[in-house]
Amino acid sequence: MPPTAKVTREMILSAALDITRREGFDAVNARSLAARLGCSTRPIFTCYENMEAVKADFLEYAFAFYEQWAAAWGEGEDPCLALPLTYLRFAREEPLLFRALFIREMALDMRRAEDFYREPGNGCKAEAFARQLGVDPQAGREIFLDLFLWAHGAAVLAATGKLDLEEEEARRRAKAVVAALAAPHRP
Repeated sequence: MPPTAKVTREMILSAALDITRREGFDAVNARSLAARLGCSTRPIFTCYENMEAVKADFLEYAFAFYEQWAAAWGEGEDPCLALPLTYLRFAREEPLLFRALFIREMALDMRRAEDFYREPGNGCKAEAFARQLGVDPQAGREIFLDLFLWAHGAAVLAATGKLDLEEEEARRRAKAVVAALAAPHRP
């Protein structure tokens, strides 16, 4: 970076994303960011009060990256399979970023299964899922939650290298899970 160039929050967050994707979230610190940006640590702390602020902002930035990624991959996908398949694909293709977002720093406060629906947007997603599946809204909420729990477990195994679930097998298994979960709710 030229010495006269100004470091921006966007540049810092982009550098943090790059570091996380290549080395993991633990590698994100002021020195690694400065090295990636080609500057001293001072510009980072001109933009942010401390590293906790950088990391908090980064997690929002990284989640927005995930949402854009998932939307692009989910286009044209069977709507009932979009959640598990994009989640699994992300875990396979971006394991270090998946770990940061959905294992280590996951903001989901879920002590009980029902707590899943305290999270913004999950209720609306479940309603849309119920319509797509052709079941009543309450059944849709139950199926959507169970599908999330299955997908999250499989994705964690994939992201940690414990399971190699290729695309076709993931699709076959996700279809079987959706069918099994929906069967009791269909006439």
